[in-house]
Amino acid sequence: MDNSGIAVGSVIGAAAVVMIVVLFVAPPESIKQNEIIDKTQISVKEEEQKTIEKTTYSTKLSLIEIFEKSEPGVLRINVQRNESQEGVNGVGSGFVFDKKGHIITNAHVVKDAKKITVTFLDGRSYNADIIGIDEFTDTAVIKVDTKNTILHPLFIGDSSNLKVGESIAAIGNPFGLSGSMSSGIISQVGRLLPSGAGYSIPDIIQTDAAINPGNSGGPLLNMRGEVVGINTAIQSTTGEFTGVGFAVPSQTIAKIIPNLIKDGEYKHPWIGISGRDIDPDTAGVLQIEDAIGFLIITVVDGSPAFDAGLIGSEKIIEENGVQYAIGGDIILAVDGIDVRKIDDILIHLQRAKSVGDEMMLEILRDGRTTNVTIVLQERPN
Repeated sequence: MDNSGIAVGSVIGAAAVVMIVVLFVAPPESIKQNEIIDKTQISVKEEEQKTIEKTTYSTKLSLIEIFEKSEPGVLRINVQRNESQEGVNGVGSGFVFDKKGHIITNAHVVKDAKKITVTFLDGRSYNADIIGIDEFTDTAVIKVDTKNTILHPLFIGDSSNLKVGESIAAIGNPFGLSGSMSSGIISQVGRLLPSGAGYSIPDIIQTDAAINPGNSGGPLLNMRGEVVGINTAIQSTTGEFTGVGFAVPSQTIAKIIPNLIKDGEYKHPWIGISGRDIDPDTAGVLQIEDAIGFLIITVVDGSPAFDAGLIGSEKIIEENGVQYAIGGDIILAVDGIDVRKIDDILIHLQRAKSVGDEMMLEILRDGRTTNVTIVLQERPN
């Protein structure tokens, strides 16, 4: 039995979850990080704009400076899930998003909570209400009613600029130890991570910064002190950090969080297909030259793919004792972006597409390439 797994929900008191990645969204404007930015505008309601005073710096900071400037905006989140049992059932982290009391954390930190208490740097605690949850990206917004003088919003940076090997820092409450910091590097970007909601979260950041139970929901920061991700999971056989951690990127935060504040939910775009990446063996069976692209095996009835006439695999053949589905369309590109595997499709949906948008697919069918336009619908639960 394979003991490796993804512990999604580094929350003290919560059971470890082991999962296997399964197959189964316009990015924020590029943030000019070489300039000093005094404030950012974030749309929360159509009829109002809120201006949040935040400061970021054009030069790199030391770890000491990053911690001192960020710690006031990082909170401890205590969760009680059982009404009949007093005390804390789980501990996680979160960080201040704006002066109105909105706080960002993970969905798995506050899901099914009967009572949520947040504790600020100075020790003052407040009860919080859930404003919105999106399990598909493991993000959530809670809100406290307090004076804005205690609220220190952290600046949301641009995760699209991250490079493998870049130094980063994580702040949170590992094992309930409030205000702890760890550091490391970006190990990789564009990973897939199970969400616990039947779909995978695309575009995930992988880091070697220590992320342990209790860190979930805390900020991942670049060396300018900007939030580039939400710490969300570890890959471990023990439920504790072993060198691989994951964070939801700030591009996703910038797209999802304002919708959670406004509507309490985010509607994800959906295609309605399942299949497999083209590997060398599959390419040989299908008699295609390059082992790239995504083979459609199943098309869900009534889905955007179904409405657009995409074709799934019609039969199965056996080669060297291995069964292969054949006859389905092979997706080669989406909106002009080459598709090497399913990750490329899911990342494009997350970054650039919304419900109701059109998306152009270049497909290989019966040895010929053709273009098919689909209209994206809301992803079902």
